[in-house]
Amino acid sequence: MKFRAYLSFLLALTMLPAAPPSVDPREEALVAKRRSYWAFQAPQRTPVPAGQHPVDFFEPAKNEALEARALVRRLTLDLTGLPPAPGEVEAYLADRQPGAYERLVKRLMATPAYAERWAQKWLDVVRYADTNGFELDAERPHAWRYRDYVIRSFAANKPYNRFLEEQLAGDELYPTSQDALIATGFLRAGPRHVVGGNQDEEQNRQEDLMEMTHSVSTAFLGLTIGCARCHNHKFDPILQSDYYRLQAVFGATEFRDIQLATGEEAIAADERMAAHKARLKPLFDEIKAMEKPYLEKYKADAKATLEPQFRAILDVPKAELKTEEQKRLRHEAERQITPTWDEVVALLPAELKTRRAELRKQIAVLELDKPAPAPFAYGVFSVSSARPTHILKVGDHKKKLAPVEPGLPLVLAPDLGNLDQQPQGRRAALAKWLASGEHPLTARVMVNRIWQFRMGKGIVATPNDFGALGARPTNKKLLDWLATEFVASGWNVQHLDRLIVTSAAYRQRTPQRRRMEGEMLRDAMLAASGKLNRKMYGPPVRTPIEPEIYEIIFTEFETDNLWPLPKDAREMDRRSLYLLNKRTVRLPLLANFDQPDTMTSCPERAESTHALQSLTMLNSDFVQQQAKRFASHLKGTPEEIVAQGYRLALTRPPTREETQLALEFFAKGGNVEDFALALFNRNDFVYLP
Repeated sequence: MKFRAYLSFLLALTMLPAAPPSVDPREEALVAKRRSYWAFQAPQRTPVPAGQHPVDFFEPAKNEALEARALVRRLTLDLTGLPPAPGEVEAYLADRQPGAYERLVKRLMATPAYAERWAQKWLDVVRYADTNGFELDAERPHAWRYRDYVIRSFAANKPYNRFLEEQLAGDELYPTSQDALIATGFLRAGPRHVVGGNQDEEQNRQEDLMEMTHSVSTAFLGLTIGCARCHNHKFDPILQSDYYRLQAVFGATEFRDIQLATGEEAIAADERMAAHKARLKPLFDEIKAMEKPYLEKYKADAKATLEPQFRAILDVPKAELKTEEQKRLRHEAERQITPTWDEVVALLPAELKTRRAELRKQIAVLELDKPAPAPFAYGVFSVSSARPTHILKVGDHKKKLAPVEPGLPLVLAPDLGNLDQQPQGRRAALAKWLASGEHPLTARVMVNRIWQFRMGKGIVATPNDFGALGARPTNKKLLDWLATEFVASGWNVQHLDRLIVTSAAYRQRTPQRRRMEGEMLRDAMLAASGKLNRKMYGPPVRTPIEPEIYEIIFTEFETDNLWPLPKDAREMDRRSLYLLNKRTVRLPLLANFDQPDTMTSCPERAESTHALQSLTMLNSDFVQQQAKRFASHLKGTPEEIVAQGYRLALTRPPTREETQLALEFFAKGGNVEDFALALFNRNDFVYLP
């Protein structure tokens, strides 16, 4: 009977008409029936006996404790994303005073690497990248400041409720704080369809509103509210009107690059850029003059192949184009006869191609010294008025139904109704509501992310979906206790982190080991080779990409240097967090080890196993280079080389059998570089203990 009643509820919910401006009583009544679902109820705190670790009270360890050396490696990799430095394990083992482990946890959390590790996790959730995505995938010159904001926030142990407020409404709540302005880059972190030519501006605007709405519901609410874009949610009590009421909160929000420099600083930066462009101009002018006759010939030949209406419109002066149809035809005709740069280069004779290549190389050298632009925040701001928001039939912006006022999902805010704030205060009201300690989802969603980050699997195994189709909590009492503790601690992420990693549940042996993420693997190899550059912050860094990938993206004309590498080669040895994150071009090492595509939110990294991973770890240029670098640090007798290699790569001494196998390898003519490569390919290098 309960199942039949539930089906009846779902059927009724999906067949309701779209809501008028005021809430339909039938909708409120149906939503009320599902308000008792566990995720929509306030967390209940179960008392913990005095003297007992709260995590172990709710989740007792089932296995024996991990050996001390392996525990230090697990903890260090978990908290920092890097292996222990030489000597750190021995220092811990030599510390016989009570509280040694707790002191190690405290020290690791105080390192910059801890904040960088957390930033990578958060950027996965919000789909951060340095480019727009889709076919053009253009770069976002100032987006990296949001990445740096996230790192600084975790380094400062910023209260999570403040972290949330700044990202949703920093410009409204904290307008004098540069960090808060930068934080609003959260609302622009996902992909954006930016293309040239005629645009449907209303459709573009709807896509922006949709992206902001989905980002908030995924990151902070842990609900698949996007399902209600086209109809009432089929499984959760989220109405289509709820979706558009929430979307209306962003109705006055516009994207803008916000200047962070003073007027004098901006002028000075502009002058430096003008001087730089003046140095480049003669080189570009020579290329342009060289290409001009071939460009004109291409256009003339292409024009002759056009359909009559397109040829005719090209003969009409632009000033005489009167109708929108004429303008559209002219735009399309020009598009059809305009070649890409490589199509023009293909027409050049050999001697001009050679000269052009020389000029491009000169340009590339000058571009290495390109001055930094005046600093901007890739953020948002609120305008004084907002366009009306309508429910859209099947999500189509051309099929408007009833208008709605900005508001909150009825299942979570039955008494709040519509937001009364002016357009410039709507996001602030939403942020304050989400950051309230009484909200049933905000704290639960975040503590579940913390638990999943440290333990490998969330208490709710679907971190972005706490709804009916998501997984049920495996230990609701633990989840609720952690949520209430999180709020009581002042939304302190490090406090929750410390509780988890100091528990016996965390320190036990586990039958299912976790593999390093691609970024961790790359960073661990750099650390073992002694070449890891610990520099923090700043614009993203390019590293070499395979020639085959370059040619796929940029065609055969590599001389144009469309993937310029940094002038200082040490920049390419920085942590993977700082590499240029291009949505359509991922480094094979990272892609093969399940780096997210940044088009959708990634609450939990996948752990696939396939042949490309082994091939990458054996044959890729990067891994081979790091093995060579690693080998150069291993000195002494064969026995000493083996001992050094194991301690640097695996933070432990080799066993007697491992030593014997390595010595036999050397005796048969094996070299140190291959030995180093073999260490990188060991399971205990790639997997956490």
